[in-house]
Amino acid sequence: MPNSPSFARLAGVSLATLTLTACAGTGPELPTATYADSQAAPTEEYIIGPLDQITIHVWRNPELSAEDIQVRPDGRITIPLVRDMTAVGKTATQLQDDIRDVLVQYIEQPIVSVIVNEFNSTFDQQIRVVGSTEQPASLPYRANMTVLDAMIAVGGLGEFASGNRAKLLRIDRETGVQKEYRLRLSDLIKRGDSTANVMLRPGDTIIIPESRF
Repeated sequence: MPNSPSFARLAGVSLATLTLTACAGTGPELPTATYADSQAAPTEEYIIGPLDQITIHVWRNPELSAEDIQVRPDGRITIPLVRDMTAVGKTATQLQDDIRDVLVQYIEQPIVSVIVNEFNSTFDQQIRVVGSTEQPASLPYRANMTVLDAMIAVGGLGEFASGNRAKLLRIDRETGVQKEYRLRLSDLIKRGDSTANVMLRPGDTIIIPESRF
């Protein structure tokens, strides 16, 4: 019967289930970040970006070396004998190989090293946090960076944030396809649930919606 106690209890359970479902995000969850993950060696080399500062050393040729060169906004650098070489989008190893290939025209078997002194990072290596947070920001990616690290950097969740409906957008670098993952930020930040902490990758975007009233 619609007015029976059993029906009322069933309706209440169904309503609660619908409410919990509405509060939760959609999509698969990423594996939990573990202590072992935080101790892992970096898996990707840093990509030089605009406004990074680098030092170029040419062994036994100090006149060809240069310290604290800032990569120009157009992504290029100029040093003695090497004019307007593209630096953006390369690792330090790739850049030093390219410089060596130019210098070999002038000196015998040049040995070149490139050191990145100050990091600003390219867009595809930044972590973006947008939506209902205290300070939406674009953060430089750091090796072994987690969602918790990113949320601390932006000041946590906003007053009306629906943290468990947050999602992470990630581009699969092999296929170029964007994938969406569920995040449980309220569980992580407000309840201290460490299982909700996940590893980030360069280029990830965290989107935090507001609560539905």
